Amino acid sequence: MKVEIYSDIACPWCWIGKRRFDRALERFAGRDDVEVIYRPYQLVPDAPATASPHRAWLAERYGPQSRAMDDRVTELGRAEGLTYDFDAALHVNTFLGHRLLHLAETEYGTAVQGVLKELLLKAHFTDGVDVGDRAALTEIAVAAGLERGRVAEYLAGDEGADEVSALLAEARDLGISAVPTFVFEGQWAVQGGQETDTFVKVLEQVSADMAAAAAPAESCADGACAI
Repeated sequence: MKVEIYSDIACPWCWIGKRRFDRALERFAGRDDVEVIYRPYQLVPDAPATASPHRAWLAERYGPQSRAMDDRVTELGRAEGLTYDFDAALHVNTFLGHRLLHLAETEYGTAVQGVLKELLLKAHFTDGVDVGDRAALTEIAVAAGLERGRVAEYLAGDEGADEVSALLAEARDLGISAVPTFVFEGQWAVQGGQETDTFVKVLEQVSADMAAAAAPAESCADGACAI
């Protein structure tokens, strides 16, 4: 089963959704046959390349309710074992991070990409790291298992930029307008950071539907059936 997760590094609900989905996978009997791929999405595609305080940006965008929004996510995240520090978080463009995730997937595999995704989310939301900074991204990538020289070379140029831009356009063409969005086998989509139990049920239902579709049809004639 292939699960494509459209999400952004700067999306607080994407970390909650990832944690809940990871836990659902642990409970799913067919987890060894599930491939998880992270697809790029940018909540703020025109965010600047120079980082600025998250609190100030969110207040400018949403007004007085912005702090309550952060507080709610912080509380929900704490219940999932996640630490959000919005006072330290920085608002910055995430395109470089998505390029790095693309490198991880294509050259190191989806398992390494998943590790990198987790580290990027933690760096952004817990540690106050500028995830638009090439040096910071290199250190995160190395911690995830990528080779330092390859990462430095990759981020120094534009390699992967066209591919990531195409994937972002593909997400728009699919009608994805909010993240996280989980797409199962390219056919079934689930939006939002659903509860772990919900993800377990979805995994089981998709698995059952795939098995039913793959089952050979019966052919019956003269009172006898052959498979």
